[in-house]
This record gives sequence, C-alpha cells and structure tokens, in this order.
Amino acid sequence: MPKTHTKSASEEENRKATLLPLENDDDELARTRHASRLKYEPQTGTIERGHIYFFYRPKVQLKGARSLDEVQNFHMLLVPRPPQFSACGARNLKEGEDPDEMEVLTPGADAIPAHEPLDQPKKHFRLITVGKKHLPNPKVGGPGKGRKEMFWATVTVVGDDLTSLEQGLGERTYETKTRGLRHQESARLLGRGAYAIVNNDPEVPSHRETHFGYHLSHPSELGEVQEAFGIEKAGSFVLQIKNPLAPATESGYVHEQSAVYGDEILHHVFGKGVKGRSPCGLHFTSCVTPELLDYEHAQLLLIAAKGGEEGLETSLGEGRGRALAELEEQEADESVETIFKELGMDASTFPPQQPVEEGEWI
Repeated sequence: MPKTHTKSASEEENRKATLLPLENDDDELARTRHASRLKYEPQTGTIERGHIYFFYRPKVQLKGARSLDEVQNFHMLLVPRPPQFSACGARNLKEGEDPDEMEVLTPGADAIPAHEPLDQPKKHFRLITVGKKHLPNPKVGGPGKGRKEMFWATVTVVGDDLTSLEQGLGERTYETKTRGLRHQESARLLGRGAYAIVNNDPEVPSHRETHFGYHLSHPSELGEVQEAFGIEKAGSFVLQIKNPLAPATESGYVHEQSAVYGDEILHHVFGKGVKGRSPCGLHFTSCVTPELLDYEHAQLLLIAAKGGEEGLETSLGEGRGRALAELEEQEADESVETIFKELGMDASTFPPQQPVEEGEWI
C-alpha cells in the first residue's frame, strides 16, 4: 500500500512547543535555551540520504596497491541530497498546485536521494577516513561476548568546493627535508552507490540507534579489491558519535585532534554535566542530527549490523532497503565518466579505473 508522507510525532510536538509561550516572555536567555533544546531534539526516521563513493589511495612512492598493506587510506565520501520525491515535486509542480499538499509515497521513498546534477563545482560533502581500512564485518564478532566487530572512522574534510576535493584526492608531488622529492598516486575509486541514515524511534532514550545503510550501483559485480575493504553490494552498520571531551576508550583509540562542538551540542546532545556518569556527559551518542557529522575531526564508531540486501532492509526498515536496491539497479548503467561528473571531476585525472569497473587492484 502506498504510504502518506506526514510529519513524525516528534516533529509535530517540536512544532507545537515552539508556539507555546514561555513562563517569562521577557527572559531572552530562557527563550534562547528553549529554542536550542528543541533544535537538538532527536530526529527519527530517515535523517539524511545521498550518494556514497569509496576511495583508496596507494602509499607514497608506490605506483599502485595490490593489498591493504600497500594502501595509505580508505575513504568514504558522502554527498547528501534532498529526497527524490521533494525534488520531483518541486520540478513537476503545475500551475495552481499547492506545494505543501501531502504527497502519497511508496514505502521507503524518504531514503531515496534526488538525482545528482553533473559538473557542478559546489556540493556539500564529507570525506570520512576509516581507520582500519576496512568496514566492520557483520559475520565477525568483536571483543566481548555477543559483541559485533567495530572500527573507528574520522570525518577528515567537510566542505562544498569540489575543486579542492579533486585536488585533495588527486596525485601529488612534494618536497620533504629528510627524504627529498616524494610522489603519491591519485586515489582510486572502488565503489559508488546510495546511502541513508535512519534513526529508530524507541520507547526509552537508552535504546536509540542510528543505522547507516548503503547499496552499490558500481561495480556491477564485486571483486577482490572490494572484498579486501569489507565492501558488500549492500550493507549497514550502527553509527555512534564520540564525545570529544570523553577520555580514550578501552581500544586505545586516540586521535590527534577532536571535533570542536559548541556548548549547545555538548549540553543538549551529549548531556554535559547532566547525563551519564562523567562530568562530560555521555561518552557516545547516536547521530540525533546530521549536523554532528559536519565537524572535521568528529570521531565515529562503526558497528557491524547486517549484510546483504535482506540485512539492509532489516536495519533501515519500512521498505527503505528495497527502495535503495531498486534505485541502484537503475543507476548501474551510468558510466565511470558520469560518476566523476557527479563530483565535478574529470575521470581522466583519476586513472586507472579497474577497481570500480572490474573489482581489480591497481
């Protein structure tokens, strides 16, 4: 049955709350705090969707990579997009039609990103570096009874200038004082698809979870290089954000820099001084808002959830996994040149293309 897209209960409660008068209308500070609290109320359902691109870069002085030992970095590039139904609605709106009129949507439509325009120099993006150069495996257990495999990741770059992104991922030659002239090959594209970030709606706050799921359009068939990085045709994991004020974890993970979140986020999201057993508040939180991912050096914990298309649907729920699978089947015919045009890049500056075309190391 088609599903009517309406505001969630939490969205409606927040809207009503903004209309209620404060006890003291003259207290500007109280107003500010009230608005701030509402801004960071946990969002439920699909909080973001877009396209995902996987890259790896060979180590310095190597012409290519044939294994993870020869890889310098493994990146996930996220390009958020509005939902496809909103973009289509705005584009196809006829004269006299109400743009605010509720649309009847198919299940999972809120997870489908709008089509990527080509050759645009500006798009919001996040480059995320995965520390272990591998996505967590849902079939492998982590330390401790019943625990899933989990890896750290860091938001390396946040921006909207695709030219600077192209330069950052492209080949480079530089001079060092101790080793002289050094050269590093460009990053290799090894996968492209669509992703959705979905928050559950639990009965108690302690059961909140953020699920990050993706489905690939390219390559059509996975090869040894995708297997090495733990990339499946479809997969998902639980996403948590580390409090930058929290101490190092049992894993010993220490990052040179941490995200500089404002006091509003530290208080209303992590609960500084009011939540948890530590003065800094909760050490980890679900991704209550995508804004948490828009800070460079944000530290993320990726916990294995479900693999395959069935696992993706289980994690995202409400037809979202199936909707992503259908979309990526349609987008699988796009050429590699078109994929790079989505990023405002020239494919000829990122040779060779065997990893994304044939699943082979190079």
